[in-house]
Amino acid sequence: MKGVILAGGLGTRLSPLTKITNKHLLPIYDKPMIFYPIETLIKAGITDIMVVTGGNHAGDFLRLMGNGKEFGLKHINYTYQEGEGGIADALSLAEYFADGEAICVILGDNIIERNIIKAVRDFEQQERGAKILLKEVPDPERFGVAEIADGRLVDIVEKPAAPKSNLAVIGIYLYDARVFDIVKTLKPSERGELEITDVNNAYVKEGTMTWEMLKGWWTDAGTFESLLRANVLVSQTGANNT
Repeated sequence: MKGVILAGGLGTRLSPLTKITNKHLLPIYDKPMIFYPIETLIKAGITDIMVVTGGNHAGDFLRLMGNGKEFGLKHINYTYQEGEGGIADALSLAEYFADGEAICVILGDNIIERNIIKAVRDFEQQERGAKILLKEVPDPERFGVAEIADGRLVDIVEKPAAPKSNLAVIGIYLYDARVFDIVKTLKPSERGELEITDVNNAYVKEGTMTWEMLKGWWTDAGTFESLLRANVLVSQTGANNT
């Protein structure tokens, strides 16, 4: 299985911090934000990794991480997303890198307390389809929200005004090689982007999407509030613990 970290976008919600750097290079306690998803993948046994970035500061990733030696990697792959076409559009750039293998996709601002080892191992036993990780949150309207009926995932609604559950779809996804064919069928949303929720719902509709609850805390870091929360949580308890 290969790993893909999506670290593009302009990070406008964190302006003016992002006027001089990419959001994913901002510090979370004692490390740059991008280090956390890399460590999440490595601890799950995924060492063939691509970082998808964009914007005016993409070169800073190469200066920071080089070829991955600091992480014990032989190599890190990079690719560049032009514009802001959405998460699914960014994912499409990894098709050549994936080369027919299953992938684990992590949004670059997602930080977890523990690990995804069990989810990765369970997905490797899955013959086909996808797997997402869910977490109970107090503000589900900010996220893609999963609807579960009789233990089965039946729908995912992006940022619903009236959420049917408090189960947020966190930014860690496991896909078989067909994900790139699914992305090619998508049409832009009202925001003009290719939505990852539409990708996930394609698997839901064919009945091949599984799910697991994430243990330990999770946060994104895309707003000033969540960036502060991430710093506090990591400083108090650490991240990517076994």
